Amino acid sequence: MTTDLSAPPDPADLCVPARRREHVLRAAVREGLLHPERAVLAGFVDFDGLAATAGALHRAFPASLDVLHAFAVKANCLVPVLAELHRNGMGCEAATAGELAQALEAGCPPESIVFDSPAKTTAELRWALDRGVAVNVDNFQELSRIDAVLAGRTSRSRIGVRVNPQVGGGTIGAMSTATRHSKFGIPLEDDGNRERLLRAYRERPWLTWVHTHVGSQGCPLDLIARGVARAVEFAEEVNRHVGRRQVTGIDIGGGLPVNFDGDEVAPGFDEYVSRLRAHAPALFGGGYAVVTEFGRSVAAKNGFTAAYVEYTKNVGGRPVAITHAGVQVATRTVFAPEAWPLRIEAHGPDGRARDGRPVRQDVGGPACFAGDLLARDRALPLLEPGDLVVLPDTGAYYFSTPFHYNSLPEPAVHGFRVDAGGRVAFETVRPAQPGWDLPAAAG
Repeated sequence: MTTDLSAPPDPADLCVPARRREHVLRAAVREGLLHPERAVLAGFVDFDGLAATAGALHRAFPASLDVLHAFAVKANCLVPVLAELHRNGMGCEAATAGELAQALEAGCPPESIVFDSPAKTTAELRWALDRGVAVNVDNFQELSRIDAVLAGRTSRSRIGVRVNPQVGGGTIGAMSTATRHSKFGIPLEDDGNRERLLRAYRERPWLTWVHTHVGSQGCPLDLIARGVARAVEFAEEVNRHVGRRQVTGIDIGGGLPVNFDGDEVAPGFDEYVSRLRAHAPALFGGGYAVVTEFGRSVAAKNGFTAAYVEYTKNVGGRPVAITHAGVQVATRTVFAPEAWPLRIEAHGPDGRARDGRPVRQDVGGPACFAGDLLARDRALPLLEPGDLVVLPDTGAYYFSTPFHYNSLPEPAVHGFRVDAGGRVAFETVRPAQPGWDLPAAAG
């Protein structure tokens, strides 16, 4: 469906993220995609933004480099989103069999899929290796399991080992995967591991890749680049050890952090590539193919969540707004607000941005526990029942991976495109999950 608003915006306004969100929000209200009774909560994905971000990622890496940019499916597992990214030249990185299925449903061919689960079953490994899906081995036991699955035969799959470079963590421990005790990969610096890995590569000529992933949000670029450099150094060590260029590819993972404080995209892919050139110049020498696994940095800023304010009240001298967006769509923000704060924008019932005097207030969700808060003591124009709140930067890990606390239904998700004349075209990405059918009153 397409909405043509009666007063077309200045085209320059559509390039300003906040004004673009307002424009799309107003169109959604006009079309009934948001409604105070029938559609109290929804997610929105900017397909134009996804295409632009994918283009920026492709341009950041030199054209001479053999690169597969595999989108981390866990960041937004909705099949139409994956299909849109595939149309823009991206593959998929899957961390579970479910994500493998979603990548295939989106049209991603097996050779453009990377399977990274730390808990792959024998059946999953056999399936992936039979179809040419790339596999990153997490541990020595998995390596032995692949020996048994292959049993002397070959596979079209690119097979590598995930190494933990143990370069340390960032400011969010749960997002740091290259610490001394991380559960992921084989730690390079633990006693005996390097020698055991070199032997594993020497004995298995089909081990031709090295994979690493240092972390994501909260991890500085130099930390991530140092981890990639350790992986490249290890690949060079393997090739010296076996006396030939056996390792021909490096999967550098993803992890580019996202700016949740404003609309500026920072850091950008160009800046990250410059750090990689400084720390790991051999990555760009032409001797290695490269895989990336960006997720949040591709999707976060290309989506927002909108919800109605149902009630307001004063508690302890501070206003509180109860909205329909809470822990079911903003799980990380509710449970770890210091690590995952979100911006909140106040809009009127028609979607227009509110510009009243900021008032410090709490913004809560619908779930039945006291901690279900999107923001505490946040300065916003005073919210009223029937208003809309917008949560920017929620295109990754928010509405796409709902938390089913209190049996709250999954909200609808709508993709959109905006043409030069301001016309907004919506398409369904995920229909709303039906709520409970309450029985009719007796008598």
